[in-house]
Amino acid sequence: MIDTHLLALQLMAAQGALGAFDTLYHHEGTEALPRRGTAGRELAIHATRSSIYCALFLGLSAWAWHGAWAWVLLVVFGIEIVLTLWDFVVEDGSRLLPPTERVTHTVLAINAGAFIALLAMSAVGWADQPTAMVWQPHGWLSAFLALCGVGVGISGLRDGFAARALFKQQKQAQVRAVEAPVRFGTRPQQVLVTGGTGFIGQILVRHLLADGHAVTVWTRDARAAAWGFGGAVRCVQSLDQIPAADAIDVVVNLAGARILGQRWSARRQQQLLRSREGLTQQLVAWIAARPRKPWLLLSGSAIGYYGVQPQGDTAELAEDAPPQDIFMSTLCQRWERAAHAAVAHGVRVACLRFGFVLGHQGSLPQLLMPIQLGMGGRLGSGRQWLSWVHVHDLIRAIAHVWTVAEPDTGPADAQAFNVTAPGALSQEAFTRVAAGVLHRPCWMPTPAAPVKLLLGEQADLLLEGQRVVPAQLLRTGFQFMFPDARSALTDLCRPR
Repeated sequence: MIDTHLLALQLMAAQGALGAFDTLYHHEGTEALPRRGTAGRELAIHATRSSIYCALFLGLSAWAWHGAWAWVLLVVFGIEIVLTLWDFVVEDGSRLLPPTERVTHTVLAINAGAFIALLAMSAVGWADQPTAMVWQPHGWLSAFLALCGVGVGISGLRDGFAARALFKQQKQAQVRAVEAPVRFGTRPQQVLVTGGTGFIGQILVRHLLADGHAVTVWTRDARAAAWGFGGAVRCVQSLDQIPAADAIDVVVNLAGARILGQRWSARRQQQLLRSREGLTQQLVAWIAARPRKPWLLLSGSAIGYYGVQPQGDTAELAEDAPPQDIFMSTLCQRWERAAHAAVAHGVRVACLRFGFVLGHQGSLPQLLMPIQLGMGGRLGSGRQWLSWVHVHDLIRAIAHVWTVAEPDTGPADAQAFNVTAPGALSQEAFTRVAAGVLHRPCWMPTPAAPVKLLLGEQADLLLEGQRVVPAQLLRTGFQFMFPDARSALTDLCRPR
């Protein structure tokens, strides 16, 4: 005869293993829920469910729940079922699940139903016994279930803290939207955004919508993007899907493959060029074919345009500083030249040279992680310049350039704007400021050699830098909300 209780525990062990895969691969990996602005409620539910599973794994690993404890167990099962259904509703309302996650969740739900049903049968028998937690170990199975309990408990704490942070960020954004709304020009426009599902693009699109503009996003996965924006944005996978009769007034070009990560092999360099220069060329060709052309193209670039500034060189690099003959500079030059071609079609062009963008997404969380763990320190010599900008100031800078260009009735031209805060500082100084904001020590340096060995030429992004100044923005009257690193990091790391 089958031991249904033992079978239930074996199914629980399978639940623990599959749940760990789902958490690590989907929630932390492909979906990055702790860094997804709309995932606060989902993470809060996950944290609650994880605490329940922690209790179940630990409590059922080697104990039988007799008497009143059996009724407690049945109540916990009921709560878990309700939370599971609520979780399904919330996640479907906030994001489009990838197929692997959908299948994983389905298998988890079926498996959970099976072991809950089997354990409920055990609980009915236990309810007639005197109230006690009776020791009934099952060897390696008990040890594995206890390990699952510890793991899911840690995961629950992670999700709980992440949900709390996201709720704070959401509240902060709502307050800021009321107290200091971002205005793009003086009238509603039809806007096309490339890269609208990226770190900067998502924030930009939400600000554009809040300011009353109609937004179209050109993206690889239109269905997922439309889901993510709650149906408020038209999402297309091809520019041909935008009817010729639909006027587009402004184009914001932010698309581009992630620059930091894979080594810059010849193949990777071509991928980076295609994702920037190639896509921008497609965009300009589409503009050229439009019967009514946009009046403004705001095209992304980067301060890598200026190449590498010698360490110890205190010269400030404004927009007229020359580029260099290295890949990071060549990439930006070709990217900007592709955008400049729109001038021939009567479109004003502004190339926005972004510095290191500080935000809740992007590269800042990875940069802060060793500092949060108490292992922060200088990178290489620490003397390399770090020119940065708070993401909210970046969005405001885009709006400023747009607004400044709007009344211009002269011929189309191309300009460049450095989008960096005026308070550039050395990498070591930045790390010390971050450590101070986080109340952590700053003592563990990272030598340059292993970074160069790991990343090759790409290491210049981390070990070298540029002291860039936003001369054009300041000249046209832009005022930064976060002109220094301490105020920017305090805003991001300790939201009100």
